[in-house]
Amino acid sequence: MMMNTNSSSKYYFDEVAANRAVAFIERHVTHVKGELSGKPFILEEWQKEQIIKPLFGYKNRKTDVRRYNTAYIEIPRKNGKSNLCAAIALYLLFADGEKGAEVYSAAGDRAQAGIVFDLARQMCLNDKVISNNCKIFKNSVVHEKSGSFYKAISADASTKHGFNASGIIFDELHVQPNRDLWDTLTTSTGARKQPLTIAITTAGYDKNSICWEVHEYAVKVQKGIIKDEGFLTCIYAADEDDDFTKVSTWKKANPGFGTIVKKEYLAKEAEKAQKIVSYENTFRRLHLNQWTTNETKWLSDQQWMTCDLNEIKEEDFVGRECYAGLDLASVRDVTALVLIFPSEDRVDVIPYFFAPRDNAFIRSRRDGIDYLGWEKKGLMELTDGDVTDYNFVKAKVKELAEKFVVKSIAYDRWNSSQLVIDLLAEGLPMAPFGQGFVSMSAPTKELERLVLAKQLNHGGNEVLRWMCSNLQMRLDPAGNIKMDKGKSKEKIDGMVSLAMALGRMMNPDDKSGPSVYEESNITFI
Repeated sequence: MMMNTNSSSKYYFDEVAANRAVAFIERHVTHVKGELSGKPFILEEWQKEQIIKPLFGYKNRKTDVRRYNTAYIEIPRKNGKSNLCAAIALYLLFADGEKGAEVYSAAGDRAQAGIVFDLARQMCLNDKVISNNCKIFKNSVVHEKSGSFYKAISADASTKHGFNASGIIFDELHVQPNRDLWDTLTTSTGARKQPLTIAITTAGYDKNSICWEVHEYAVKVQKGIIKDEGFLTCIYAADEDDDFTKVSTWKKANPGFGTIVKKEYLAKEAEKAQKIVSYENTFRRLHLNQWTTNETKWLSDQQWMTCDLNEIKEEDFVGRECYAGLDLASVRDVTALVLIFPSEDRVDVIPYFFAPRDNAFIRSRRDGIDYLGWEKKGLMELTDGDVTDYNFVKAKVKELAEKFVVKSIAYDRWNSSQLVIDLLAEGLPMAPFGQGFVSMSAPTKELERLVLAKQLNHGGNEVLRWMCSNLQMRLDPAGNIKMDKGKSKEKIDGMVSLAMALGRMMNPDDKSGPSVYEESNITFI
């Protein structure tokens, strides 16, 4: 744990003020969910001694105002940060002595901002003293006696100018898309005598974000590299070289270990991270509070090749139902069509690959990519010229549709072509499929599960194996994953097609295509 509460001759610790904040929370704030619902919120020792007391106890000797005007609290998930935020917000509204106080819960979107506010609102309803001294509305709590209010805000920062914030609780700063809302709110506190801004968040992965900027600033303040006596740093995290499977690491990162966050829960999550490779970064970030990248590890070649279960022959699947994914890459490169045949105990995979012969010759000579060898083995179809002959691809799709019962063919709506139009005209079951986190995460995770459970049979296809080895994953703040063509070191079209086919198998009745939110690159959390 990293924090800075060093005193100096300019400041003193007011034990009465510190205890007053603790007493308000423990007397008037309740839990609102779970087995403790309705019971008093008794602060844990770390919450009391390392956050509440330092924030409200340290004061300037000359002015008697609070020392800290900003706090950066970085803490793993499930350690009760939302309850703590709500309690602080209510203290700032009712007991801080600020006339005309404006207290805000802020976050990257309305739903996230509402989490803390909704908890605080219910806390107000649970306490007679508080509820008798305020008006509680759906979107605000008003303390008329002092002319103060508390509400949640988010969305466009341009609408927040003109505010005069006295207290800001900025929840999950790591998901904030840019610095606009942070800058707008923090600069609105200038007219206040002792404003308080609290950024409380789990670690993120984007090191070009406002959260990483504040994180780095907080670390430098804690280390004394930057002198900012009004900034409180409180970071709970495992070190980079700590073993994520050990209980000692979980304890180190989670101050609420054993009380708020249960050992059994973390053990289950750590086990999942060991079994599902792509979940390791998620576990490290959310439960050990380690900043990771948005590129995640995925399956090793050894794991992938455990699914070379049986030789796959087309004739064995004639008349069988299947789902397909069609990834139409650049006309000068590989197009992939992957069929999957589900049965009770496994999913069999038959992939088809197409590329222009001229480009295949160049790549085989220049890059050592064995397109020509794969053609000789019947693993890739090379069409004459320097662009893929989509008429050839169309004919192949029609041929397969006559041989198998093709239930659905998923394709990327935003990279489709005349080929898709022609196939639709031929009556083939074409289905648009989004390429963002919303559409791709579930089938990609299902693919990983099938591989690890040895319930996928790819027959050792060399091209698909090569594409799997090239794969890089991207992670969003909510733990969703998708295959990243931009970051992958080589072609992955077959793997993308495989995931799309699984997506259609998992949701055969979904005819909506990608949502407008996914197409707008909005991340759900």
